[in-house]
Amino acid sequence: MKFMRRALPLLAILAALAAAGWWFTRPKPVAVVVHEVARGVVEATLANTRAGEIEACQRTKMATIVGGRIEYLGVKEGDRVQAGQVLMRLWHGDLDARLAVNQAQLATARQRVREACTVADNAAREAERQAQLVQRGFVSASVEEKARTEARARRATCDTARADVATAQAQIDATTTERQRLVLVAPFAGTVAKITGELGEISIPSPPGVPTPPAIDLIDDSCLYVTAPMDEVDAPKIRPGQPVRITLEALAGRVFDGRVKRVAPYITAVEKQARTVEVDVDFVHPEEAKGMLVGYSADVEIVLATRPDTLRIPTAALREGSKVLVVEDGRLVERTVKTGVANWEYTEVLEGLNAGERIVTSLEREGVKAGAHVVAEPGSR
Repeated sequence: MKFMRRALPLLAILAALAAAGWWFTRPKPVAVVVHEVARGVVEATLANTRAGEIEACQRTKMATIVGGRIEYLGVKEGDRVQAGQVLMRLWHGDLDARLAVNQAQLATARQRVREACTVADNAAREAERQAQLVQRGFVSASVEEKARTEARARRATCDTARADVATAQAQIDATTTERQRLVLVAPFAGTVAKITGELGEISIPSPPGVPTPPAIDLIDDSCLYVTAPMDEVDAPKIRPGQPVRITLEALAGRVFDGRVKRVAPYITAVEKQARTVEVDVDFVHPEEAKGMLVGYSADVEIVLATRPDTLRIPTAALREGSKVLVVEDGRLVERTVKTGVANWEYTEVLEGLNAGERIVTSLEREGVKAGAHVVAEPGSR
């Protein structure tokens, strides 16, 4: 008994030391960020692989068909022009002189028509008169035949004169057409973006295979759209009419509604590792694009599918194999879930979780694994 009484304090001290050792060496809970599973909107979306840009529905980079010295330049960069307005004209004094000659030839040919055809009409009437005289026996048949031959000859001269008129008119048309090759006319109303050349300088069109700057770059900025490259693997999923969200770096914070207008029927290979398909997107409200500059960089997000009220979790909470870590009584339990529509932010959960359960989103932290003791960081939900 004496021994037991003496040993009890020692045993108590040893038990206290053991408890203290366990307390100080026990595994500390891992601080994690948790997210409470809830319902919300989930969309399946696609984003462009490289920056897209704003384009004009109509844009033409014009140059004269032939080269020459700039004689008239009626616009400046930034000017608004109307359809049919003359923008630039090259010197064509030689063609003006040729046109004057052609017009004089036409006037002469028309005068000859009046003369020749008047004589032909008189010869025809004379032939008819001789025919009547033959019937009465006043003249011989040979006289009538001679009169008719003369009438036919005069009519041929009249027809030849008319053909000369047509030839002279064709020469005028040809010269006029040649003059038009030296003139640039606005094919539509728009804004002059750039002019290459000054008054008195020589303007040269691009030879085949040798690109040169256009004389005038004309943009119709009243109608704008977005063109953006999408990864080739996503091309089969994209269809005209799908809704799109458009954002511009120049207009940060604003989101514009769009619709897929066109999917290019071919793949563009900018680099061997970057094969893309060009997608054109129209603004749902074109008036919102007013004032945007052609060439603005733009990003598009094509909405493939939408789940307006579904169970969802942050996509960052998913592990390989569609697994998540659920917090149960302070421990992490691994659970496999069945997913549906997803994007970079949220993933739809079809099976495996219930609303209100808490899952870990800070998967990159050390010690975050199934079975670990955890504590939620302040602010987590």
